[in-house]
Amino acid sequence: MKNYEFTDRGVASGTYNYRLKQIDFNGSFEYYNLSSEVIVGVPDKFSIAQNYPNPFNPSTKIDFQIPADGKVKLAIYDNSGKEIAVLTDEVKTAGYYSVNFNATDLSSGIYFYKIEYNGLNKVMKMTLLK
Repeated sequence: MKNYEFTDRGVASGTYNYRLKQIDFNGSFEYYNLSSEVIVGVPDKFSIAQNYPNPFNPSTKIDFQIPADGKVKLAIYDNSGKEIAVLTDEVKTAGYYSVNFNATDLSSGIYFYKIEYNGLNKVMKMTLLK
C-alpha cells in the first residue's frame, strides 16, 4: 500500500470533492472518489505575500488574502512613484487570490506593488532583471 499526498494551491473558499485517477502501466485506468469533502474557509486576516519569483523576468505572481468582502486595488509603481499598471481594482469576495504580472515591456529595475483594501494599504518591493 502506498500513501499519496497532493496540495491544491490557489483555490477559492468553498467545499470541494476530489477523486483519484489511477493509471496502470498498460494504460488502463480507474477513478476513485475520495471519502470526504474538503472545506476551504475564508482567511482570518488581510495579507499580501512577497511576489514570486523575485527577482523575476518577465513575469511574477502576487498572492493576497482578504477576510471580508471589499474593494481591492492592486497596482504597480515605478521607482519614481508613477503608477504603471493596475492589476485589479474591483470589489472581491473574502478569500485567497493570486494575480500574475507580466513586465515584458518594462526595463530592468526596482518596482513596487501596492494593495489597498478597506482602508488598509501595504507596499512591497520587487526586482525585474532582464
